[in-house]
Amino acid sequence: MAAAGDVQVDGVIVGKSDRLTSGSRIDVVMPEPDKPLEIVAEPVPGMRVIHDDAALVVVDKPVGVAAHAAAGWDGPTVIGGLAAAGYGVATSGAAERQGIVHRLDVGTSGVMVVAKGEHAYSVLKRAFKERTVAKTYHALVQGLPDPVVGTIEAPIGRHPRRDGLYAVRSEGKHAVTHYEVLEAYRSASLVEVNLETGRTHQIRVHMAATKHPCCGDLPYGADPVLARKLGLDRQWLHAVRLGFTHPESGDWVEFESEYPQDLQTALDRLRSAQG
Repeated sequence: MAAAGDVQVDGVIVGKSDRLTSGSRIDVVMPEPDKPLEIVAEPVPGMRVIHDDAALVVVDKPVGVAAHAAAGWDGPTVIGGLAAAGYGVATSGAAERQGIVHRLDVGTSGVMVVAKGEHAYSVLKRAFKERTVAKTYHALVQGLPDPVVGTIEAPIGRHPRRDGLYAVRSEGKHAVTHYEVLEAYRSASLVEVNLETGRTHQIRVHMAATKHPCCGDLPYGADPVLARKLGLDRQWLHAVRLGFTHPESGDWVEFESEYPQDLQTALDRLRSAQG
């Protein structure tokens, strides 16, 4: 602020290194607050509604779609797609995040739930916070994890040198990933992952930290040659199943999503090469 000339002492503009004296009057011109992001009702091709009731809606999110609007993102969003389709969502939270109780990365596809009612929003937010939700992913990772059934427990924080990426950091947030190898091939393995925590890029970071990045995940060290062979231009990572206690009925419910075409094609190529 001082560098921009927005600070005055006794009516005189001062710099950030100027000293203050006792009894001086300080005037500061505050910047205009950022305008709140708005929900843009825009159809999202390929986004499919898996389940809909009075409390919530479950969608199959395609790749390239964000959960909600955010600074620096002008692409399609789940909330915008639901609005365009006439779905009403909970009004709690920031306007652009209404109904959002969890998120999937733009580059990750799969099943996602959005709260439609205020009670459902509160209950589901608490469920995700208290880790009573079953979040299952499938990932195609390079190499063969050893052991084939294991747990990765390592804190995750922002990458110290690369904006937008994350890394295992001693000062990061606690993160736990459970995995099991389902299929093993010469260059890669299909693994099932269950998240105990829900940190940003958690699976991508943890698998990369163990030298088994998701195939196609170039920002986290995946082999570009293998990515080209498999026809991948994003990480092979898909949210296949989501289970939770329904906020109204109290019943345990589960919803599933099939692999999208690009991931299925990559897996088929891998299987064919093995044969």
